[in-house]
Amino acid sequence: MEIKRVALVGLGAIGSYLAPRLEAALGHGNFLVVASGERRARLEREGTVINGETYHFTVADPAEGAVLPADLVIFAVKWPQLAQAVEDVRPLVGEDTALLSLLNGVESEEVLARAYGWDQVLYGLIRVSSKREGHAVAFDPGAGCIFFGEKRNAPPYTPRVAAIAALFDRAGIRCQISEDMVKEVWLKFCTNIGENMTSAVIGNWYGTWRRSEHAVYTRRAAYLEVLALAEKLDVSITEEEVLGKLSTTTPFYNKPSTRQDIEARRPTEVDMFSGAVVRMGRELGVPTPVNEWLYHAIRLIEEMNAGALELPGGGEGA
Repeated sequence: MEIKRVALVGLGAIGSYLAPRLEAALGHGNFLVVASGERRARLEREGTVINGETYHFTVADPAEGAVLPADLVIFAVKWPQLAQAVEDVRPLVGEDTALLSLLNGVESEEVLARAYGWDQVLYGLIRVSSKREGHAVAFDPGAGCIFFGEKRNAPPYTPRVAAIAALFDRAGIRCQISEDMVKEVWLKFCTNIGENMTSAVIGNWYGTWRRSEHAVYTRRAAYLEVLALAEKLDVSITEEEVLGKLSTTTPFYNKPSTRQDIEARRPTEVDMFSGAVVRMGRELGVPTPVNEWLYHAIRLIEEMNAGALELPGGGEGA
């Protein structure tokens, strides 16, 4: 099995990390960026700026006509866009198409499986720190790693996992096939809850977790609730393992993606992070007061960013 044709949905921070390398490995026309409407027009007109260089990828709108199925579809959208992305790619999904989600959180694989069945879904995540300003993305090209695979993996790997690993190797994309991908996804979920959610409210940088006991306290209070959920779900992870995955070398003044969304006044993925913790906590009978507070605090910031709480005409209330 060989991966010859790849479709990417989402050209933000994660998609931009993959796109130039995948196109170089596959050739122009065998790597597609899925987009429609004004977004497609903008990409075709302006391209996308990645580490200061402008790229013009082949853009496909499956709704406009017949397209050949892809061997691999990679989802790199934000959580609020996932449901639409699942529908947008239907013409590109054949019987043998592998679906790989690189979204944060612990729910995206289930969303894909409900639409296409578990037989086509792989688990995945990516660890990379990037900055997004407008339509431009910047990151250290030597950093980053994709973790992916079936739910459980051991050599010899399944043909599709081996084929995707071969593609990533050819494209110069670092990857790791983890023995237990559910555990790997939950470990990243812990770090995202601890760092993305708290920074979204506080506004601190990655470096503060290396210098402030108060930053460490807030991070730990948030991720301990995720560990309690994992235990209820028989996902075997320890705090020591979480500590081993937390950011230690990220540039000091870099900020987690949710904080970047807040500062750019973009909608956040709080539903996929603290929102999911609260939902699961209620279902499993696990208290999650820290994440419930974080959820409502971030929602309040979103409302203020959107101007939803301002009085008509800018007048003052009583």
